Amino acid sequence: MEYSRFISLLPQLQTIELPGIEAQLLAVPPERSELMKAIDFSSLNPKKAAVTILLYPKQQQMHLVLIQRNTYAGVHSAQIAFPGGKIEATDESPAAAALRETEEEIGVAAHQLQVIRAFTELYIPPSNFMVYPFLAFADAPLQFLPDPKEVSQLIEISLHDFITACPIQLQTRATSYNPEIEVPCFIIQGHEVWGATAMVLSELKETFKILVQ
Repeated sequence: MEYSRFISLLPQLQTIELPGIEAQLLAVPPERSELMKAIDFSSLNPKKAAVTILLYPKQQQMHLVLIQRNTYAGVHSAQIAFPGGKIEATDESPAAAALRETEEEIGVAAHQLQVIRAFTELYIPPSNFMVYPFLAFADAPLQFLPDPKEVSQLIEISLHDFITACPIQLQTRATSYNPEIEVPCFIIQGHEVWGATAMVLSELKETFKILVQ
């Protein structure tokens, strides 16, 4: 999608009714989907995190960036994710937390980005986090400076290719709730993107499909 086309869609993007959890659940195994619908969040007291769905122009085409986290002793070790992290008490808002974490992880400052809107929050059972995604964009090409302590590599894909040529696929893998299960995922630059990141990506894709149909 060309930058000019993206800009022309911004007013609709800011006001469109999001496809929400129904779009997110396209990237969840059916067995897990029913469990997710039955969760009583009031009894969980989840921790809170915020992530940035970051779009930016590169060679006149809008792109999306993801990160691969470093290997560490934790449930999200080496996974593909959006830049983001835990909301701190000093953050003015969840959106501010997402932008702060984006700067810390990939070196893109808050003043370089414009937050378009919040996307649908989602719960991650293995780590007991409620995640708040925010769609943001840059109006100029970006220079990334990933933090080597947190990020092993950056993954970039054009928005057009993601929307039109990146279908959800099933891959067999181990999860926190099943040692061998078919999991919906996106294959991006050779990486399996699943779990919460795939759920957010699914809502992003379905939103743009509505806009450009």
